[in-house]
Amino acid sequence: MTPSQNISHLILRSAERASRRLQARLWLLALRDAALRLLRVRVRQQYLPRLCSIVVLVLATGLAGCKEKRDAGFQGWVEADMIYVSPDESGRVTKLGVREGDEVKVGDNLYSVDDDLQLADLNQNKATLANAQQTYDRAASLSKTGSGTQANLDSAVSALRVAEARVATSETRMARRKGFAPVAGTIQQIYFREGEMVAAQRPVLSIMPPGNMKLRFFVPETELPKLAIGDTVRVVCDNCAADLTAKIYFIATSAEYTPPVIYSLDERSKLVYLIQARPSRPDALRVGQPIDVHLNPKTPVADKR
Repeated sequence: MTPSQNISHLILRSAERASRRLQARLWLLALRDAALRLLRVRVRQQYLPRLCSIVVLVLATGLAGCKEKRDAGFQGWVEADMIYVSPDESGRVTKLGVREGDEVKVGDNLYSVDDDLQLADLNQNKATLANAQQTYDRAASLSKTGSGTQANLDSAVSALRVAEARVATSETRMARRKGFAPVAGTIQQIYFREGEMVAAQRPVLSIMPPGNMKLRFFVPETELPKLAIGDTVRVVCDNCAADLTAKIYFIATSAEYTPPVIYSLDERSKLVYLIQARPSRPDALRVGQPIDVHLNPKTPVADKR
């Protein structure tokens, strides 16, 4: 056998061996794939009834939940009409007699503002009053003896009245340098403290009377006929008492959202109206607290009419 034939023979043998190894590997892969498929079929047959039962139960629960209507209520929040107490004129706060959260009564002293300028104006007007009083006394004495004229006396009387009025005005300005509680309630917030300058008619603090607390919520246009002023609604909030109620005292006459020109069926569903109600227990709520309002079932107003 020539060298070239030997080389060809070696190549053929190597190729045959490689082919056998490849076929053996392919057979092993095929056997493994068949075993895995058989195992999956057995598992599927074993757990298929149980899986079908679970699917049926989930579908039945979903259908029952769709049929049952849950009253989610109308979302709203708590607000309050604050009473703001402010000085008539600018000045520096010299004394603050209350803190946030304190209960105050009508007439309680809340704060004091420096009164140096007002005191100087009062002293000046008192000096003018003293001079006007002297002028009047002299004119009245001369009028009695016949030496003075009636015109001088009238002028002295007029000057005296003006001086008295100015003194009264200065005393009023002095008295208003102290802030007193106009209503009974709770100190909600303090805006200026001792040593700070407060401008004229800028509130130093705010008072929240219990009767000024209110609930604000929006009702869709379709639910509006179910409500009327004076109706009682249930109020639900996080970790609140279960017996909270409120009485409606305001229903907006205009919608918060008004589509342009024409109301289509889709746009009408977006119309909402503002409703305000007074809580029966304002001490159980806090300003800014989110709430849910639930309507009491009753005959709609349209049906009554």
